[in-house]
Amino acid sequence: MGSISLEHVNKSFGDVQVIPDISLDIKDGEFVVFVGPSGCGKSTLLRLIAGLEDTSSGTILLDGVDMTDAPPARRGLAMVFQSYALYPHMSVRDNIAFPLKMAKLPKEVIDQKVDYAARTLNLSSYLDRRPRALSGGQRQRVAIGRAIVREPKAFLFDEPLSNLDAALRVNMRLEITELHQQLKTTMIYVTHDQVEAMTMADRIVVLNAGNVEQFGSPLDLYKKPANRFVAGFIGSPRMNFVDGAEAAKYDAHSIGVRPEHFVLTRIPAPGSWEGVVSVAEQLGSDTFLHVQVGEFGLMTIRTDGEETFSHGDDVYLTPDATRIYRFDADGKAL
Repeated sequence: MGSISLEHVNKSFGDVQVIPDISLDIKDGEFVVFVGPSGCGKSTLLRLIAGLEDTSSGTILLDGVDMTDAPPARRGLAMVFQSYALYPHMSVRDNIAFPLKMAKLPKEVIDQKVDYAARTLNLSSYLDRRPRALSGGQRQRVAIGRAIVREPKAFLFDEPLSNLDAALRVNMRLEITELHQQLKTTMIYVTHDQVEAMTMADRIVVLNAGNVEQFGSPLDLYKKPANRFVAGFIGSPRMNFVDGAEAAKYDAHSIGVRPEHFVLTRIPAPGSWEGVVSVAEQLGSDTFLHVQVGEFGLMTIRTDGEETFSHGDDVYLTPDATRIYRFDADGKAL
């Protein structure tokens, strides 16, 4: 079992409040991602769950048991950090086995658990190597293997892919997702990358200045953002926003239109917004156009990758009326 509940958890460092008041219920076996901009409190929240930071107030329940004041070793959680924290003088086998040796488990039990973790992570042929002979992705798998052998109630990942290049990040993202499906153990994953959040999570916690802006499935957040902050943070490229008289036509203080929710033409159309292409990013399958649209400013449009656009081209944008997001003066979705 690995359910985790936070009840009115608060964290302050001196006079600075970084987590004002958070309540969450994470189900056993869920993959939950904490996402948000730098400094939003996502890593601090993870460290509170792990017991690496003390709460200022509130309660943390693990499987219904109050663990708020319990030391990390008693919580039955395993944390994987951005840095691999491997012992360079030890083999892969000894690095994975280290927590079990510290617990003084019998050698046959240790060997069995290490072999299982190695098979699970495709590390069996690397067990006799030292960390310096491994790639970054392999080192991160060793760190995950060291967590697996502990058979924790939940895995806590703190931006584990930040040190990897783009290709390795994609591969490791798939491997961690497959690992979750195989182990069916609760996982909490911290990232600032909303693409990682969207592709990996069962549910996403969007954090902003220590507050939970929304907690839901990736598609719920994409289709039904609770407010302008979530609407602008979830989705890549980010949503375009328009204020003023144009928004008032929709009985809103501001409206949002995603880059993929425009019809783009080279000739005027009824209700279209006239713009001039500033930059065309042609990616093959898609083209992202950065279009200067009069008083609305610079807007991003996703269009067919086979179409060719150049700086200075005149274009006309018609937002899909059924996919316009409306927000009040406080940024709340209408």
